Amino acid sequence: MFDDGLLDDTDALRLAEPDLRHLAEAGARVRREAVSAAEPLLSAVSRLADTPPRAVVAAGPDSRLLRAVLEPTCPVPFVAWPGAGLPGWAGALDLVVVLAPDGTDPGTAAGVAEAVRRGCQLVVATPEDSLVGRHVPGRYSTLLPTVTGDQLATATVMLDLLDRIHLGPDTDPEVVAKALDDVAVACGPHRDLATNPAKILASGIAETSPVIWGGTVLAARAGRRVAESIRRATGRAALAADAEHLLPVLGAAAPVDVFADPFADEVADLRPSLVVLDDGSEDPMVTETRDRLRAQADANGVRIERVTTEADGEVARYASLLATGTFAARYLELGLSGP
Repeated sequence: MFDDGLLDDTDALRLAEPDLRHLAEAGARVRREAVSAAEPLLSAVSRLADTPPRAVVAAGPDSRLLRAVLEPTCPVPFVAWPGAGLPGWAGALDLVVVLAPDGTDPGTAAGVAEAVRRGCQLVVATPEDSLVGRHVPGRYSTLLPTVTGDQLATATVMLDLLDRIHLGPDTDPEVVAKALDDVAVACGPHRDLATNPAKILASGIAETSPVIWGGTVLAARAGRRVAESIRRATGRAALAADAEHLLPVLGAAAPVDVFADPFADEVADLRPSLVVLDDGSEDPMVTETRDRLRAQADANGVRIERVTTEADGEVARYASLLATGTFAARYLELGLSGP
């Protein structure tokens, strides 16, 4: 059983302090990466700004976040290539960008070496002395040195570069960092359950099997990451998917038994709860789909939790939703850790 009293218990919170502190320092990590990469980023901007590439290739396993941000807005063809190597057509007319926060993946290093060999315009965000970093030097290459190992912070620096050369949406690392700082204050351990969005979310989904939906591409990605955090923290099922996959789950939920005694009755399968990650999109399709999900949840007595953000900009809103959900996963683990 979930004990929400542990979420405001000083001794319990002390045990969770290392994890909570790491989450709270997310904004600081974004600032550290921005400072570390400042000079080479300006050099890359001056090299790349005048001639738009034929296409942008985001290479390596960490390319999916760039795809979620860039696919809807990039003015030239964009390809995410999470596997080894590069597309066969990639060459000197194309820009290859690589995120490698820890720089240890041999496949990513091989892809970087291949981009250098083909004469691609290349920008790699990775530790300077890492396996990947050692393959970056080349005539048309720029290394953005990273220091935190944080994927979001690393991606923010790369997106700042792409914004400055007019290939991506507005991305200001300071705005992203502030959004993360705001979440750290709102969801911190010393803010009690009554006013803490992450604790409220954890308490709301504690006795359920959450299904998570985000209407935009980035909100949907945040949902998948939050579901991963919940599964990792609790060992319970948590599903993030498109509406057409979630509607049958909500529709199959058994009616609520108001007379059930969770202590005396045999434990049944957990009922679903619907978690809506709302990044403020006013797109009519997003609004219509959200209304359909809410109507189906209401019809079956499924609890609905909503996570919102007032951050400025797509990347900052993504960071805010992801951080709130990750805090909630840690509080969920804490509440389930009691005797």
